[in-house]
Amino acid sequence: MLLNRRQFLASSAAISTFPAAAASNIRFATGGYIWQNEIEEAIRATARFRFQGIEPYRPHILKYLDRPLELKKQLDAAGLSMATCSNGGSGMMVDFIDPAHTAQTIQDHVRFARDFIVPFGCRHFKINLGRRPSAPPSAAQLKTMADTLNRLGRETAKLGLKIAPHPHIWSPLERESELRAVMGWTDPELVFLVPDMAHWTLGGMNLMQVMTDYYPRIAGIHFKDTDAKYRGYRGPTPTQEQHREVNLYKNLGAGGVDFPAVMELLRSKGYRGWITLDLDPPRPGEGSIEEVLETNRKYLRERLAARI
Repeated sequence: MLLNRRQFLASSAAISTFPAAAASNIRFATGGYIWQNEIEEAIRATARFRFQGIEPYRPHILKYLDRPLELKKQLDAAGLSMATCSNGGSGMMVDFIDPAHTAQTIQDHVRFARDFIVPFGCRHFKINLGRRPSAPPSAAQLKTMADTLNRLGRETAKLGLKIAPHPHIWSPLERESELRAVMGWTDPELVFLVPDMAHWTLGGMNLMQVMTDYYPRIAGIHFKDTDAKYRGYRGPTPTQEQHREVNLYKNLGAGGVDFPAVMELLRSKGYRGWITLDLDPPRPGEGSIEEVLETNRKYLRERLAARI
């Protein structure tokens, strides 16, 4: 189908804006969360859409927990890598703000990193940080988190893995002031980050400034968008009730995140890591998983000149 003049110029502009991004070593993964427990279908679909890797969540790969090489064999056959695997699920303590749970949290994460993640050749271990307390976390709780991350990072470094917390709305690390406090208390050689463009936007962070300030500590990145009304948002974090009513997470290009600016920053810095398309399962009216993947892949290719 022929492009009209506007489409041709827009496509050409996108490609000329990001030549280094297109030619770089950035790798793109799908987030396994969209498939939930269907990890085998996740592998097949990821390969069909020509992403280079997948990032599953521990609760969805429990059947492979004691046999990671069986899962790796499937990934190898599909020509895929595991970007990382998130923490959580049964049998793992995920409490970074209560000193009473620090030892168990570290023990469980080190065991999972050693026994499951390392066999895949991953370079970082992306971790969620548990539930947000009913009141904003105190300085003491954030200091406990920082101390726990330092200790955990020291252990995973021995395994060749960067520990990379994932600031997330409705978690203890949601707002910019909280992130800056924890980053200030952690060792930059031991503790890294996996920023999520939608979560950081919804949490009221100055996305581009925080990305720039902590760029040397970025171990991986999550891409998803949010409604355009949240562009530059500095208000209170939308509630989980709001999210249940209307999905806060949108396909790329919805307008909440300035992805061309994000990619220009990454290009200028020579970013060489993973970008994971991290989406929830589509709700009624949002299309099928394959339609969602195609919509987002098209945006990555046409607007951001991604090599997928």
